[in-house]
Amino acid sequence: MAKHGFLDVLEAALDKHFTYDYELNWDKKNHAVELAFILEAQNVAGIETVDDEGNASSEDIFLEEYVLFYNQDKSRFDEEDYLVALPFDAKKGFSAEFLTYFASFLKDTADQGLDDLMDFLADPEAQEFAIAWDSEAFEKGRADLAEGEFYPYPRY
Repeated sequence: MAKHGFLDVLEAALDKHFTYDYELNWDKKNHAVELAFILEAQNVAGIETVDDEGNASSEDIFLEEYVLFYNQDKSRFDEEDYLVALPFDAKKGFSAEFLTYFASFLKDTADQGLDDLMDFLADPEAQEFAIAWDSEAFEKGRADLAEGEFYPYPRY
């Protein structure tokens, strides 16, 4: 695992705890790792929805969300593009315990987001839907972690 640092540990944690389709993209130039995942909901009633780019559709919904792990000293990005952006120190990286906790918390967040999306589709009065990251709950759980070995940002 040391060869690729925290990426291998993150992928193992996601494979074990996260039940949605996902993709990891390592942006070496920007010293960041982007995690993309998809929520899928059947739009049985054929309700017309409009995405954030103004495209209307009454098809099934595929909502792609993004999480960013970034180098706090080197990465550049627009925070609004991400559900959450988590900083790391390149030499320290993340612990296996943190990455396991993250994968589990992300699954819970995605589960809640999917439930909220289904409620949105069922409510003709609903105007808007967005998945929410509960930073306060995440940080509270993170504070309770007993972290062991840390895995650094991968080298290439």
